[in-house]
Amino acid sequence: MAKLKITKVDGSVSEHQVTPFIEYAFEIYAKQGFHAAFRINEKQTDVYYLSWECLKAAGETVPMFGAEFIKTLKKVEVLDDDPEL
Repeated sequence: MAKLKITKVDGSVSEHQVTPFIEYAFEIYAKQGFHAAFRINEKQTDVYYLSWECLKAAGETVPMFGAEFIKTLKKVEVLDDDPEL
């Protein structure tokens, strides 16, 4: 599984594992398989959606997914999973 490194406009940085639950939530949203969505569509909006799900799962209070949430983001990076974990 991948990890996301989320940098917000307020300067806070956090890393989040893309868990099976996050993948499931994404597939419901995207109406297609997780891996296919990124191979075929390659939309950055999908990465932002994953970051929204990750932050919600971490217990953060976030605006509804959309422009207001996107405005809180400075950068979202997709990282390889740590093989040591």
